[in-house]
Parts: sequence; structure tokens; C-alpha cells
Amino acid sequence: MTFSILARDAKTGRLGGAAATGSLCVGGWVLRGHAAAGMSASQGTAPSTLWGERVLERMRDGDSAEAAVAAMVEPDSGRDYRQLSGLDPRGGTAAFTGAFSVPAAGARHRDGIVVAGNLLASETVLDAVMEGFLRAEGTFADRLLAALEAGAAAGSDSRGLQSAALLIVARDAAPLTLRVDMSDTPLLSLRALHERSQSQPYAGWCDVVPTLDDPWRAPVAEELDVVAEQASSKA
Repeated sequence: MTFSILARDAKTGRLGGAAATGSLCVGGWVLRGHAAAGMSASQGTAPSTLWGERVLERMRDGDSAEAAVAAMVEPDSGRDYRQLSGLDPRGGTAAFTGAFSVPAAGARHRDGIVVAGNLLASETVLDAVMEGFLRAEGTFADRLLAALEAGAAAGSDSRGLQSAALLIVARDAAPLTLRVDMSDTPLLSLRALHERSQSQPYAGWCDVVPTLDDPWRAPVAEELDVVAEQASSKA
């Protein structure tokens, strides 16, 4: 029903994820992340948002992605209907695909990257998402968006797509959480939303809000004046 990618940007240490599905609200169902904990993607026929949240808690407490995913999967009697991917802050990856996941279903791993999917046109989609990310140029976000686009071009969710999402977390920047919950062209809509998020006044406002590495950050008077001026010019 869904394909997703979780990745660590080797240059910046930032963590990100992107997902798309043939149903509604993929961002709310699938993606979770925190710069101090890692990323998770919980999906499947009967996805568990609890898996996604608790695997982050375990990774925040020091578990590797592999240990955290195993701890979620083992006691769950419904695991055969679920998928879970994890990416820890160090770039470790893990994935589980339940035995009753609707084919084509599976996962792919490389250093600092994990791709997973189910109800796909074929497993070629998983390879295309991975290669799309690795071959793309531009920012970390651009590469994650390119990964989704490559997966869609390779066959996508076998039902087509209705929603898509992007999540990037970092110690030195505000989280970027973008969701298209329903659209006839969710990947185009998500890319347009990302481009808008990088323009003023939104981008300037994000540059002055608190972060994990600077929790008391606030704009100086001159910065606040610029942000206010940009906002008023867009009104």
C-alpha cells in the first residue's frame, strides 16, 4: 500500500524520510522522526503507529535500529500484517516485513538508507527508490523527493498514489514536516509545497526559531523586522 525511504545525510547528519501511498494521509500514518532519536516508517495492511513511536523511544534510549525494530516486532501477534523500518541517529538501519504483507513487498538497505514497500507493482519499485535517492543531485530534501518520483515511475503503489509526505529533522534546524493528505497528483503537490517552504517569509521565520542545538534562539530586532516585512509583502 505504501513505499517509503528513510535516510541519513552523510554531509550534515540530518535525518529524513519520505513516503507515498495509494490511500489517504500517508504522513500521519507512516513517518515519525526526532533528531535525537532517529526515524521510523510504520506501514502495511494494518499499520501500527505505536510501532513507529516506540521504536523512536528505544533508539533515543540508545538501542540500535536493529534492536529497536526487533523489540517492537517480536511480541506483536499481528506482526504478519505490518511493516516497520528504523533509522538510528548513527545511520544504522533495520526493516521488518510481515509474512502476510500484500505483494510485492520487501525492503532494501544501504549504509544510512532503508527503503520499504508493500502492494507495489513489483519489487523493482524498491530498487528504483533507492537508486533515485543515490543518483539525485541537490539538497537532502530534493534527493528524498526524487526517490519518491523514481519509485512512482517504476510502477508505484499498484493502485496509484493519493498522498505523499516528507519529514526532515536536525539538531541545528527546525523540523520540516510536509504532507499532502489527498491529491490526484500528490508528488507534484509535495514538490510544490517544498518549494514554497523554501521561499520567504516561511524560510526566514524557520531560521530564527529554537533548535535542539540552540534551544533559546530568538530573532534579534533586525531579523524580526525583516521577517515581518517579508510576511506583510506576501499578505
